[in-house]
Amino acid sequence: MLSFGSMTRRRAAIVFPLLVALAACRTGANYPDVEKPRYAKAPPESGDGKTPHTLRLVSFNIERALRVDTAIEVMKSNPELGEADVLFLQEMDDAGTQRVAAAFGMGYVYYPGTLSLKTHRDFGNAVLSRWPIVKDSKILLPHVGGLGQLQRTATAATLDVGGTEVRVYSVHLATMIEIGASEQREQLQAVLADADGYPRVVIGGDMNSHDVGWVVRQRGFAWPTARGPHTTKLGRWDHIFLKGLASPEKDAAGTVLDVQGASDHRPVWAVGVLP
Repeated sequence: MLSFGSMTRRRAAIVFPLLVALAACRTGANYPDVEKPRYAKAPPESGDGKTPHTLRLVSFNIERALRVDTAIEVMKSNPELGEADVLFLQEMDDAGTQRVAAAFGMGYVYYPGTLSLKTHRDFGNAVLSRWPIVKDSKILLPHVGGLGQLQRTATAATLDVGGTEVRVYSVHLATMIEIGASEQREQLQAVLADADGYPRVVIGGDMNSHDVGWVVRQRGFAWPTARGPHTTKLGRWDHIFLKGLASPEKDAAGTVLDVQGASDHRPVWAVGVLP
């Protein structure tokens, strides 16, 4: 009869190589170049020539851009989403980004981080805006995921909002299956390092965590989406953070609960008041 110790060693000898094999199995081909692929289009009317007092901001992870048309209908049926001035989208491809931008009369910039081997389509983050995008970049986040070896990125854009510059970021941090909590914080800190040079900043996206938001709050950002219902089955992971923009006293943020099967995430929205 095998002892408990022998059984444990035998199990480890079987399981450990399987874990190594899973960790080494790529689920996508990474795009490590910070300049490409890049897709962009100017907004048709560049903010209608208006000088806004507020910006309506929306973040929506549209799961692998598989049901973009349904997501568009969800946004159109909810004024909090359909009247957005800036959209932060995650898990997008260029075709899906173009459809959303056209549906709402927005310009956009989109940088994929990887080519998904599952869908054979690009996978990344987009910023859509009713205001001109005067500068943009892709930020490579540290810590390639142990499971799938995916490179996470953020898409950054500087908006000219009626003569006021606002720096915005669409972010998608790695999951806690891929990296640890401290590594998630370091991914977000890479975005914050870029944001340090800008007085007015909005960060929106899928943080794959709630607690990581405290990193942003400690850097002086407002966190209007801190409280509310779960945005995924596992927690409230989708957020918007503001620096240099105030939150109104009423109707500062919210979550749309019914996404009609468009995604495994619920979109969040917030309002930022310009100085």
